[in-house]
Amino acid sequence: MSKPDSDYVRIFDTTLRDGEQSPGATLTSAEKLEVARALARLGVDVIEAGFPAASPDDLQAVQRIAEEVGHTPRPDGTPPIICGLARATRGDIEKAWQAVEPAQRPRIHTFLATSEIHMKHKLRMDPEQVVERVVEMVGYARSLCDDVEFSPEDAGRSDPQFLYVVLAEAIKAGATTLNIPDTVGYTTPEEFGALIAGIVENVPGIEDVVISVHCHDDLGLATANTLAGVRAGARQVEVTVNGIGERAGNTSLEEVVMALHTRRPVFGLRTGVDTTQITRLSKLVSNYTGIVVPPNKAIVGANAFAHEAGIHQDGMLKHQTTYEIMRPETVGLNQSRLVLGKHSGRHAFSVRLEELGYRLQGDHLQRAFARFKALADKKKVISDADLEALIADELYQPPEVFALEGLQVACGTMGMPTATVRLRDPKGRQHVRAAVGTGPVDAAYKAVDQVIQVPNRLLEFSVHAVTEGIDAQGEVTVRIQEQRPGTADNGHAPKDPPRTFGGYGADTDIIVASVKAYLAALNKLLVARDGQAAAHVGAQTADVERA
Repeated sequence: MSKPDSDYVRIFDTTLRDGEQSPGATLTSAEKLEVARALARLGVDVIEAGFPAASPDDLQAVQRIAEEVGHTPRPDGTPPIICGLARATRGDIEKAWQAVEPAQRPRIHTFLATSEIHMKHKLRMDPEQVVERVVEMVGYARSLCDDVEFSPEDAGRSDPQFLYVVLAEAIKAGATTLNIPDTVGYTTPEEFGALIAGIVENVPGIEDVVISVHCHDDLGLATANTLAGVRAGARQVEVTVNGIGERAGNTSLEEVVMALHTRRPVFGLRTGVDTTQITRLSKLVSNYTGIVVPPNKAIVGANAFAHEAGIHQDGMLKHQTTYEIMRPETVGLNQSRLVLGKHSGRHAFSVRLEELGYRLQGDHLQRAFARFKALADKKKVISDADLEALIADELYQPPEVFALEGLQVACGTMGMPTATVRLRDPKGRQHVRAAVGTGPVDAAYKAVDQVIQVPNRLLEFSVHAVTEGIDAQGEVTVRIQEQRPGTADNGHAPKDPPRTFGGYGADTDIIVASVKAYLAALNKLLVARDGQAAAHVGAQTADVERA
């Protein structure tokens, strides 16, 4: 595995692995594949596709990405490296290799903790045993794969002198990339930069490998720490789209890429990322995970290029650079070059989707075009944002799911809010139920619960308009938490915390969008729990089933 040029920073995206560990961010295999394709279009160098040993489904998802995306050319003409994570055990490493082997450029990423806290309380291993395990497992991984990455977990709280020893032995055993993680987001930029500088100066053989950095955002310093590591000599950064991940999240891909892009005179470094794809990818990941991007989020937030203050508006009208350090077009916020409406044909629709990065064929294209026509009957002009919301809402659902076939709501100042829903289950049967609630959404959700009897708590409900105007589509994202038998009232079981799931829905009718989002979250819960959803239909709905 050759090293990149000294002025080139590899982008290692772990949205599909570390990002998916964010509560509620569970993705289906089809959604993972679509995100991986978008990452390849973006031009990331390495896609960490998952943790193959975690489950058979994760292994299959990584394998499919390796087979399909692992041979897809990026903007530079080469396919991305497809990486699988593995603990420092033979079983994990074998599963990781099984998953990534079909890729043209496979990588095994193995890790073992090196901090005193982790060695004593988690691993229950002494330092000598840790070194011995690293040598054995890195060597085993290298016997299978030419590209091996090793991470000393919790490096940010590890003793630097011990870290130098472990890293030197990993190099001798065959590691080609050494990743230095600030696993709990503990360090400051000065500390983390000094840690990387110390590794550069004190680890024998370091000049022959790539130094990588992987930072978490517990203190809000992930991007600052990552950039400090780059300035100290790291040439790979491990990031996630929108900064999603465990706890407070990971380093944000868009923030690091645009910092290097915008301040190139300062850093003197480049990446292979097509920055014009950033906004579309951010939206795709947000829709699939159900994690809304905050309006004030750097680069991709709704307010990132908005100006309200009079002084700012005056300056912008006189010259754009007064209050913007980058052009919106740079990150993909350009206007559509092809106006679509109800008279547009299938070819124009397909071409615009391809320009947006979606290559649909056959039934997928037919279904999407039918949805587009229905939307165009309600709206005069269809924007790119409308198209992306439509695609996210229509395609890549879990394989066996409940679908909304009808919804009727009565609400207002007179009477009680009432909703009637008609759902189709995975076996094609229809179920009709009605319920009364505190409002139309509450009533609709209660009606859905009568059909799909799976206890859950609604943790978050968010709604916003896709575009401006009274005819705008509405987007809804929800997050639900499963309620297991014996779960405490506060929603937490002592040993096995309940999982959370996100859902997304879009429609010109906001109540319809709300029900779609709730169904999407419920379907993910059911598939994750049982692999299929049909078993959870309420027995008392048989009287309204129709073949």
